Amino acid sequence: MGTAAGACTGLLIFASPSSLATRFDSASKTQCVSCSCSTSSFTSTDPDQADDSPPKFTYSRASPSVRWPHLKLPESLTPHSQFLVAPPLLSRSTDKPNFGHVPGGASEEEGRSLDGVEPLDVNEVSLSEDGLGRPSRNKIKKMNKLALKRAKDWRERVKFYTDRILALKPEEFVADVLDDRPVQMTPTDFCFVVKWVGQCSWQRALEVYEWLNLRHGYSPNARMLATILSVLGKANQEALAVEIFTRAENSVGATVQVYNAMMGVYARTGRFGKVQELLDLMRERGCEPDLVSFNTLVNARLKSNSMVPGLAVELLGEVRRSGLRPDIITYNTLISSCSHGSNLEEAMKVYDDMEAHNCQPDLWTYNAVISVYGRCGQSSKAEQLFKKLESKGFFPDAVTYNSLLYAFAREGKVEKVKEICEEMVKKGFGRDEMTYNTIIHMYGKQGQTDLALQVYEDMKLLGRNPDAVTFTVLIDSLGKANKIMEAANIMTQMLDAGIKPTLRTYSALICAYAKAGKRVEAEETFNCMCRAGIKPDHLAYSVMLDILFRFNETKKAMVLYQEMLSGNFRPDRALYEVMLRSLRRENDADNIDKLVKDMEELCCMKPSVICSALVRGECYDHAATMLRLAIGNGHELDRNDLLSILSSYSSSGRHSEGINLLEFLKEHAGSNTLISEALVVMLCKAGKLDAALKVYSEISAYGSFSGSYIFYESLVQCCLDNELFIEASQVITDMRFYCVAPSKRLYEIMALVYCRMGFPETAHCFVNEAERKGILFDDNSIYVSIIEAYGVVKLWQKAESLVGGLRMRRSVDRKVWNALIHAYAASGCYERARAIFNTLMRDGPAPTLESINGLLQALITDGRLDELYVVIEELQDMGFKISKSSIILMLDAFARSGNVFEVKKIYAGMKAAGYVPTMHLYSIMIRLLCKGRRVRDVEAMVSEMVDAGFKPDLSIWNSMLKLYTGIEDFKKTVQVYQKIQEAGLKPDEETYNTLIVMYCRDRRAEEGLVLMHEMRRLRLEPKLSTYKSLISSFAKQHHLEQAEELFMELHSKGYKLDLSFYHIMMKLYRDLGDHSKAENLLLVMKEAGIEPTIATMHLLMVSYGSSGHPQESERVLDNLKVNGISLSTLPYSSVIDAYLKNGDYSIAIQKLDKMKSEGVEPDHRIWTCFVRAASLSQHACEAITLLNALKCSGFDLPIRLLTGKGKSLVSEVDLFLEKLHPLEDNAALNFVNALEDLLWAFELRATASWVFQLAIKKSIYRQDVFRVAEKDWGADFRKLSAGSALVGLTLWLDNMQDASLQGYPESPKSVVLIIGTAEYNLVSLNSTLKAFLWEMGSPFLPCKTRTGLLVAKAHSLRMWLKESPFCLDLELRDAPSLPEFNSMQLIDGCFIRRGIVPAFKDITERLGLISPKKFSRLALLSDDRRDKAIQADIEGAKEKLNKMKKVELRRTEKAERLQKKIVWKVMHKIEEKI
Repeated sequence: MGTAAGACTGLLIFASPSSLATRFDSASKTQCVSCSCSTSSFTSTDPDQADDSPPKFTYSRASPSVRWPHLKLPESLTPHSQFLVAPPLLSRSTDKPNFGHVPGGASEEEGRSLDGVEPLDVNEVSLSEDGLGRPSRNKIKKMNKLALKRAKDWRERVKFYTDRILALKPEEFVADVLDDRPVQMTPTDFCFVVKWVGQCSWQRALEVYEWLNLRHGYSPNARMLATILSVLGKANQEALAVEIFTRAENSVGATVQVYNAMMGVYARTGRFGKVQELLDLMRERGCEPDLVSFNTLVNARLKSNSMVPGLAVELLGEVRRSGLRPDIITYNTLISSCSHGSNLEEAMKVYDDMEAHNCQPDLWTYNAVISVYGRCGQSSKAEQLFKKLESKGFFPDAVTYNSLLYAFAREGKVEKVKEICEEMVKKGFGRDEMTYNTIIHMYGKQGQTDLALQVYEDMKLLGRNPDAVTFTVLIDSLGKANKIMEAANIMTQMLDAGIKPTLRTYSALICAYAKAGKRVEAEETFNCMCRAGIKPDHLAYSVMLDILFRFNETKKAMVLYQEMLSGNFRPDRALYEVMLRSLRRENDADNIDKLVKDMEELCCMKPSVICSALVRGECYDHAATMLRLAIGNGHELDRNDLLSILSSYSSSGRHSEGINLLEFLKEHAGSNTLISEALVVMLCKAGKLDAALKVYSEISAYGSFSGSYIFYESLVQCCLDNELFIEASQVITDMRFYCVAPSKRLYEIMALVYCRMGFPETAHCFVNEAERKGILFDDNSIYVSIIEAYGVVKLWQKAESLVGGLRMRRSVDRKVWNALIHAYAASGCYERARAIFNTLMRDGPAPTLESINGLLQALITDGRLDELYVVIEELQDMGFKISKSSIILMLDAFARSGNVFEVKKIYAGMKAAGYVPTMHLYSIMIRLLCKGRRVRDVEAMVSEMVDAGFKPDLSIWNSMLKLYTGIEDFKKTVQVYQKIQEAGLKPDEETYNTLIVMYCRDRRAEEGLVLMHEMRRLRLEPKLSTYKSLISSFAKQHHLEQAEELFMELHSKGYKLDLSFYHIMMKLYRDLGDHSKAENLLLVMKEAGIEPTIATMHLLMVSYGSSGHPQESERVLDNLKVNGISLSTLPYSSVIDAYLKNGDYSIAIQKLDKMKSEGVEPDHRIWTCFVRAASLSQHACEAITLLNALKCSGFDLPIRLLTGKGKSLVSEVDLFLEKLHPLEDNAALNFVNALEDLLWAFELRATASWVFQLAIKKSIYRQDVFRVAEKDWGADFRKLSAGSALVGLTLWLDNMQDASLQGYPESPKSVVLIIGTAEYNLVSLNSTLKAFLWEMGSPFLPCKTRTGLLVAKAHSLRMWLKESPFCLDLELRDAPSLPEFNSMQLIDGCFIRRGIVPAFKDITERLGLISPKKFSRLALLSDDRRDKAIQADIEGAKEKLNKMKKVELRRTEKAERLQKKIVWKVMHKIEEKI
């Protein structure tokens, strides 16, 4: 219970407590009037009906004629054995008895009786017939002993003595009657006299017993002792019974009847321990307990309120283990005990055991079962059993009806209660006190006190006398309803009726005062109760302590607390919580320590329970200490206690103490989600995010989260503060997965996280979800964040919709409008932004600098830079001053657009306006200019920045490194790196990654690898793209070992490599013809979890084809078919191309036919393969065969170009290239390259020329393949095939020849031809063009600083173009007829003219690389003359070498002579000095 006052059953208030004190005191001196009730079913569970002493049981309906009036039974019918035998009516007018013989009268041995409340009289019916002693010899013997026993008038004799004794006046003595001996009595008769007298006056019964013991002619016996003990037990005179038992025990011996009677005395007061002691004492003294003993033990256990679940079955078993058979009394008592405990399951077990052992249930049994059903809330079952009673041979009595009535009243079924009451009346049963008490209690529980009072008035009108239970229930109900005056009236009526208030009555009154906060009245009532001789119980003490502590009466409360402990009462946990809370407010540490000690030592509370009490008492430091102790002792951790302690630490900023406590709990309490989550919260509040995320990852590993939003709120907020948005998103996802309801603050944090991450829709959904739940955001900041995020992702429509909805609900401030302007600006919606700006100008609030910048940004984003100046002028006309931030915004915009003039203009204007550039401004300009590759502007800006006193930082240098690397000016790249070192800056990852990429592009991969090792030494990790650049560079140079080493290093380190890495390695193996390694790479790829694609298998197949194994390539294709993969023409083209490169033209054609039969139509890939193969075929017939195969497959354009008139097919080629251009895999480029090779090879040069120009027109080739018209005269033939490059070279030379002859456009000092170093289908463009130019004797020479370039001085080039016989006619023409043989031949990757092949081999093999002019001169000679010339050149070279050796020898000899001469001079000078 929260407080003692809140837990009490009733709250009663007197209007004038002081006036009632006298009534209380006087009532306490009167004789206690016991409550009269019909059954025990109500009084045993309702605490309001319990008294400090068990009530005497009286039941006026014991007679069968009264219990079943509808059966018309005679009054003289002998009652059933389960009812008490009432003594006959007493008549004081009878002085002497009339002893007539009554034939057929009752037997002398009276049957056992069972009472619903008092089942202990069973011992009285089995008393021994032994006499009290023999009669005195001085007396005249009127009847012999046998005749006296056989006399049937024992009732008249007993009644005669009973009437005479009870008719005595208080000052008269029993001896006055007994000494006369008017009639002759047996010892058994005297036992019944004691019993019958005891039913009305235990004092007179005790006087009779003492008189008999004082007569010397009699001696105490077991039967008489048992009888008087039973009488005293019923009168609650336990002390007298104990005294008599102790005094007479030794004289009567170990008799089971005596022990049973004494056990019955203890059982009445529920002293189960004493009963158990007597039972053990019986066994020690050799007196074996009988069934009555065990029934008494069961009854004692019932009244001790210690019937724990399972005890009834256990007691039943104990009876059987003692060799006894439980009887109907045993079973009825156990079922009644289960009824008191509301234990239906166990009651049914006892009932089933009863039937299993053939013990026939009686009406008391069924009444008890109905009571169990009622108390367990199963009124329907109670009613079903009630209706079955007649079929079982029993008629319901008043007990049955009251039990059923209680069942429905307990559930508040008023109509059903009324129905049962009406049926009771119809059956002849009047509503007794029990019936009225039940109905009053029902209405009281429902708060219908008016109806309860009406029933109370009806009860009195019908002649029923309200008892203590009635008044207590009424006072309790009225007190709960705060009807203080009515409760006082009821108390007054109770006192007027002469009924002494019970402990429960006083407790209810005290509770009422406590609830009303009337400490003085409650204290006065408590004192009155004590003066009345009623000892306070646990409830009374608890209520008083509660109210005293609430009114800060600490001293009084502690005194009362000590009294409570002295009375053997222990406060419960709730009371301790109230006490601790009050002491904590007064900082009374000593008393807190005392209470903790009492809780531990006196109350035997567990440390965990004490910790909970301390927490609720707000003694958090003590609670933390006790929590450590509890966990150390192995107790379970209480969630609420821990959170309360941690909340105290958090609110006081003592995060470290909270973390220490949690770490202790985590170590000693094991894995616990609560501890881990609380630790995360405390770590977040302490700013230790890394540790918090580590603990969170441990929780995630187990996949268990609680439903506390505080945990998630703390973690997400901390991640947001540290900009760890990915982690925050993961936490939010986990929270949503575990269905945790977010708080208002958590909704805000979640929205901010997703705004920062660039997901404003998700953030907006969170806000909408919160608003649907009734959570309103008073601040507009969350909406501003969402609008800004919408602007970033260019969703201005949603931002606009959000503002529109917001305006309908609340006023919109300037921040929201500015955010919307910037959202429009991000999408370039200047007109919309200007409309908002104009609205602010018209309606307010006034625009700010942020609004102006939003307008300018809208124009910039929309690309309307030319309107910036117009808007600036308009703003100035409105009175706005253009700020520095606006100028920088404009400057940044023009810089990004590459408008150097405007950038310089704005920059100059800014400086003229007095705005000094900052480091940030320089950094922005330099980075933007670097991105635009504005080299000169960047260098000028850096110089100016240095002159202004600013030193470039590492980010600027890194931007310049990327600039020079991008334009492949590697020399300046190195210079920038040197400046970084000179400035003392420490290169970062970006610096090293850029330098490594620079080395890779410059084909200096080895140096890049060295730099990577240096980077790792500095604990900087290269990017994965850097690894890719290195591997690709090594692969291009065919450095297999280095490429494999890097690749395996990445693989061993667990990097997740994408397909591009494997494809690079696959291409390397393809180029090297190492198909076995390509196969192994495929296995490695699958082990890494990357499924090979068709492109991967294509590379493998190409690798097989390049190594001359087309069959293996075909095997791969067959495997793809078996796996059911949907195939395109790509794998088929790989197989066909492999056979074509191997010269197996017929097989390739067969594979083409097979592909068509499998439903795969040929496309550009197949066409390109066949055209390329035709261009490399030796004979024209082979080329025609291959092209005819294409014709048969539905593509005849190549054969028509080769054999027909080319110019007539221009439109068809144009249309075909138009369709081919949008296809993937560079379809148009590859086909045109192959077609150009074919046309050049078979001397269709004019056709090749117009196809080349058509490809440029269609943007298949770059527009700037050669740039003579741009005054550059340069050319770039990269990505062209050999035939295409030869066509382009011829056209380029022709253009340059025209320009040199016309003198316009002028040439630069040097002309550069870019040819690259890559191979195209195993053909080296570098070798092919060199051979062609060398044959012509051109002035082009390889560049000394960069590979892939040919450079010629412009003057030499112009002279060569004018004078060289090879340049006299550069016009491209078609051969009149198709030549029989291919005019070109592929040798070692060089696509060279067939006629020059022998000379080329002879010259390169014997002389190596020579100058173009020398090569041209030698190539034009006949074989004999060329052989002589080469031989002469070789001999001349030898002679020159020998001559050089002789010259070197003479120089060496001369140097030696000079050295000797110097040495001689030095020695001569030394000798002269000596």
